[in-house]
Amino acid sequence: MDPSDRPLRGATGSGIGSNPIGADCYSHSMFQGSSSSSSTGGKLESEIDGLLANAGYDVKASDLALLAERLEQLESVMGAVQDPGISHLACETVHYNPTDLFSWIESLLGERNPALVDPAVAAAAAAAAPPTADSHPHGAPALPNMDMDMDMALMEALQGHLNGAQVPLPHAFAAESPATAPRNVFPVQGQTSSREIHLHQGLPAGLQKPQVVFTGAQLGGGGGSNNRKGGEGSSLGQWGTPQQAAVRYAPAQPATTMVNGDDGGAQESGIRLVHLLMACAEAVHRGDLKTANDMVREIRVMVKIPSGAMGKVASHFAEALACRIYGFNSPEACLGQGDAQSEMLYHHFYETCPYLKFAHFTANQAILEAVEGHDRIHVIDFNLMHGLQWPALIQALALRAGGPPFLRLTGIGPRQHDGRDVLQEIGMKLAQLADSVNVEFDFRGVMADKLDDVKPWMLQLRAGEIIAVNSIFQMHRLLYSDGSGSSPIDAVLKSVRSLKPKIVTIVEQEANHNALPFIDRFTQALHYYSTMFDSLEACNLPPHSTEKLLAELYIQKEICNIVACEGPCRVERHEPLVQWRKRLAGAGFRPAHLGSNAFKQASMLLTLFSGEGFTVEENNGSLTLGWHSRPLIAASAWQGF
Repeated sequence: MDPSDRPLRGATGSGIGSNPIGADCYSHSMFQGSSSSSSTGGKLESEIDGLLANAGYDVKASDLALLAERLEQLESVMGAVQDPGISHLACETVHYNPTDLFSWIESLLGERNPALVDPAVAAAAAAAAPPTADSHPHGAPALPNMDMDMDMALMEALQGHLNGAQVPLPHAFAAESPATAPRNVFPVQGQTSSREIHLHQGLPAGLQKPQVVFTGAQLGGGGGSNNRKGGEGSSLGQWGTPQQAAVRYAPAQPATTMVNGDDGGAQESGIRLVHLLMACAEAVHRGDLKTANDMVREIRVMVKIPSGAMGKVASHFAEALACRIYGFNSPEACLGQGDAQSEMLYHHFYETCPYLKFAHFTANQAILEAVEGHDRIHVIDFNLMHGLQWPALIQALALRAGGPPFLRLTGIGPRQHDGRDVLQEIGMKLAQLADSVNVEFDFRGVMADKLDDVKPWMLQLRAGEIIAVNSIFQMHRLLYSDGSGSSPIDAVLKSVRSLKPKIVTIVEQEANHNALPFIDRFTQALHYYSTMFDSLEACNLPPHSTEKLLAELYIQKEICNIVACEGPCRVERHEPLVQWRKRLAGAGFRPAHLGSNAFKQASMLLTLFSGEGFTVEENNGSLTLGWHSRPLIAASAWQGF
């Protein structure tokens, strides 16, 4: 904990407290050729066999496709290694004969994760391995940090996958210090697709269901916000077998192109894709990592060029499953918020779609109504981030009848890996804005890596001020329980109540990703984020724009944490509004109904977006923002008894 005691002064005088082995080259060109006839194919294979033999490689042309898959898998594993290059393979490794490509690749994979090695190939490789003085049995795989150092060039490279050319990032970010981003296990690329899925004869066993059409609006599935039977309970109980779930999640935009010009081939592939995701999750659930890994490889082949909601969802969920299989779920990867990459993705998610804007406007309206008539206001923000919420509140207070009040803002945020004092930088900008509209303003930043590290005395409350506490997408990060029956959320709610706030505004994802077993959690997450990505398609942005890509990567981080992480590392523990009501009531809070003004503000916000599927609903004094019939985030306000 590092409370900042350095005041800032505004004009008003108020205090302010590389691809190392070239797998892509092989798999996308050399290994994907096809012959026009059997005789031509035999001649071509013979020629390739000769070329490989002359080059000293003990492998046949008929084996190249499988070898390409293993190379791609190795590239994924190596791509997530934090250490630069492959220098870690220079020692403590059994170096097999590199002319025997299969054995060599298997040995490299075995170094990273023995569970992924083909036993037959591994046994043959072990028999052929020369004795070495420093060889030893393969140990458990290391857990590299997914939040590895990487500059903005990664984002440009990802965009290059989408449109075939490097696209510069927005100027505002290009001028700032380089951000960091995790290396993706699966490349993000673009693809064409259709808008409907027709289930027809000829689908894989268990998925045959004639003449059924699912549209994009139905992708999210489920009933309305108040009448979904069974609530957010066990997903397998609700959706049935993986085959039934595949029909349920039939993608509105299939992830593969047509086969031989036949649209039915693309439709079949879309259903097959969802079936594979569910089957892969079940294999992970029962600990069959070899089968799960094979399915991940097949999914990757199907979404080589993902496009549309379902193609992107499948790509991100496959990446998350791979991270879980390979063990890339280190605490640093799961817990980190205080890095420049997270800030950048947050900003683009804010700019691209209405969810954060809805959260900010709704919370601000509740705060304005609660503090009406008071001349000293203290707002405590549980996650300041860019401070994007507060300019609108400052301007609204400046227009208040009778003159603006004195506003104190305490912004809580994590330490920055690069040592920057971001909280004070944001405070200075807000102070300048407040000064320009004649609002007396005081800012203080409190650095805390975990919200439960913040204690009431650190907030320096003053007599005569009205307290407002604001939490946007933060409370769910406190729900981990070590089995003792208590969790950080209990201590934080107790601390909040001790502040005697006039209003507490909470916005959370309307989802159930907390206490469910893995397979149920996976199914719920697939349901939720399929709807989320479907809504992003309607946000009036070019399909391959940098802004849209970065907003999708923001969501990808959530998916990866939900699927790949467990224990205290899993912080994306979303709960539905009904559960938050029970939790807050038990902690001594009563609901403060969001008024008609908040509803109007949210409805006006949606007019800024072209997507007609966004909906705002009133739910017992709370507001939800959803896509068609599926609520995605919920805003509520609370007061202490």
